[in-house]
Amino acid sequence: MLKLKDTYFHRVSRQTPTGMWINNVTAEEARLAIESGAVGCTQNPSYPWKMLNHSKGSQHARELLMQCVAQHEDDDMAQTALQRMLVAEIARVFLPLYEESGGRQGYVSIQGKPPARRPGRHPAVRTLQPRGRAKHHGKNSGHAGRTPRHRGTGRRAGAHQRHRGDERAADARCVRGVYPRYTRLACPAPLYFSHIAGIFDEYIAKGAVRDGVDIPKDYLWQAGIAVAKKIDQAVRENKAPVGFISGGARGLHHFTEMVGCAAVVTINWQGTAEELILQDPPVVQRFLQPTPHSVTDALCDALPDFRKAYFADAIAPEEYEEYGPVALFRESFEDAWRNALSLIADMRGATR
Repeated sequence: MLKLKDTYFHRVSRQTPTGMWINNVTAEEARLAIESGAVGCTQNPSYPWKMLNHSKGSQHARELLMQCVAQHEDDDMAQTALQRMLVAEIARVFLPLYEESGGRQGYVSIQGKPPARRPGRHPAVRTLQPRGRAKHHGKNSGHAGRTPRHRGTGRRAGAHQRHRGDERAADARCVRGVYPRYTRLACPAPLYFSHIAGIFDEYIAKGAVRDGVDIPKDYLWQAGIAVAKKIDQAVRENKAPVGFISGGARGLHHFTEMVGCAAVVTINWQGTAEELILQDPPVVQRFLQPTPHSVTDALCDALPDFRKAYFADAIAPEEYEEYGPVALFRESFEDAWRNALSLIADMRGATR
């Protein structure tokens, strides 16, 4: 049985500037995560499909989907409406934390339909392009304003904008400049810049195997965190008014190696948060230790995709859309979104 009082995550929050967010959770998992020290939540585009197939939540999700299908002729809009309803339920769980913390914690991210690919256009411009008006629900809000496309409306406790998936330090500076120009909110929601370290490592490791690259496994193990350190350095040096999220964990080290960074790390409840609570490791701020030059030099020499991530000018903006780690990350969302659309089409066919 899990001990949820004074967990590893509570100690991390007390001793370091690192926070834990929980990813794609059910309402029950959200409550357990908050009790265990979670201070926020991410819900990505695969969330509707997850809940439509969840052992405990599928009946509820499918009932909601039937309502959405009846209300919206467009299948994408029906799925978007379902996602908003499901995420709103999680936001209500986090609302007390948001209120108790005075708006410092309790954010719930809603990341909607993966945007259409437009090669050659910089992702910050595409992601943050204004699209209509939407309400932001927060302790002191209730106002309407122009919101960025795709990361637009956070359902929460407190809404936030999130620029996802780039693995390059240079884009932290770009987002910092683009965001004020493309938003007109009276009280802008916080902006977070994300480095999906786990997905990056997955892509790099598979590429090394595919290409027969002879490089130590412990070097590969450090790749995503090494890039995270470069991003953190760039954000701090440029005094960028953005928060930092690391995510896509593929191992416990994608949380433990980030400890010490002024960031939040989003992880799944099952397999990651639960396991760290059970193991209850000591709090060690390893993020503050520089990655050995021998490791980064070897990675740069052997793996072109690591080099593109590690150096700010190693990839052109127009190459971003098809950069391997980004494509891998995006495709997982696209697949889940398409699966839910197929279910919606089946529902419509059954009622004709």
